[in-house]
Amino acid sequence: MANPNSDERIPTVICDGVDIVYRVNGTGAGRGSATAALNRMLRRKTAEKAAGVRLVHAVKKVSFTAYKGEAVGLIGTNGSGKSTLLKAIAGLQPVENGKIYTNGQPSLLGVNAALMGDLTGERNVYLGGLAMGMSREQIKERYQEIVDFSGINEKGDFITLPMRTYSSGMGARLRFSIAAAKDHDVLLIDEALATGDRAFQRRSEKRIRELREKAGTVFLVSHSNGAIRDTCDRTLWLERGELRMDGPTDEVLEAYEAFTGGSDKPKGKTPPKSPNPQKKEPAAAKAPLPS
Repeated sequence: MANPNSDERIPTVICDGVDIVYRVNGTGAGRGSATAALNRMLRRKTAEKAAGVRLVHAVKKVSFTAYKGEAVGLIGTNGSGKSTLLKAIAGLQPVENGKIYTNGQPSLLGVNAALMGDLTGERNVYLGGLAMGMSREQIKERYQEIVDFSGINEKGDFITLPMRTYSSGMGARLRFSIAAAKDHDVLLIDEALATGDRAFQRRSEKRIRELREKAGTVFLVSHSNGAIRDTCDRTLWLERGELRMDGPTDEVLEAYEAFTGGSDKPKGKTPPKSPNPQKKEPAAAKAPLPS
C-alpha cells in the first residue's frame, strides 16, 4: 500500500514515441484539382510520391515525462525540432506517430495570434489576457504590474502607441509579461528570455521560479545556455529531431557545449604569466607536467 505522506511526483506532460513530419508540396501534376485532393487523403503515400511531396522528419521517436514543479530546458542547434515539439505539446501541431498526454492546459508563449499591430499596447494587454481566459477584472488588477514587468515604458509612454511601432524586443517582452501574469499548468516559452536587458531577464527568471513553486511546469527553449542554467534544473537536448540527452542541466549543457565547441559561461581571469618563462625552476620545486 502506498504511503499517503510520500512525496509523489505528478506527471504533467508525457511524450511517448512522438514523430512529427512536415509535408512540403512538390511540383507533381494535378495538385490543384478536387480529385487529386481526395486521392491524397484516401491514398496518401502513393499520391504524395506521384505529386513529388517531400517529407521532413522534424521530430523522431521522442519520449520523456515532465512533472509538476519542474523547469525543463530544451536545447539544440538550429532546426533540431525544439519549437516544433513545443507546438505539439500545446496542441498546435499534429503528430505523425506516438502520443502526447497533458495534465492541465498547456500555454505556448506568447499570445502572438491574439495581439494586433494596429492596436495600442494597452489594448493588446486586455486582448491577450482575454485570450488566455482571464476576466476583465483580473486584467485590470494586474495591468500596471504587466506594464512595469515588461519595462516598455521605461523610456517613454510606449504602452499607448500601436504595437507596430515597437521593436521586436519590446513586443516580445510585452507578450511574455502578459503570459506571465497568469498561473499556468504548463507554460511553454520559446526564446522569450533572449530579449531585453539583464534586468528584464532577472525578472523573467524570478517569475518562472514563482510558477514552479505554484506546482506548474515550465518548458524553456533558448539558445542562451546562461538562461537555461539560471532557470532550469533539467534539460532535454534535441539534435536533428532526436532526443540525444535528458538529465540535470549542468551535465547536459556540458555535453552540448563539447558538441558545439562553445560555452557562454563567464570566463575567469587568465592567470598571470611567469615574468621569465625561459628560467627553469629548481628540480625540487618543479611540478610534473600533465599527461
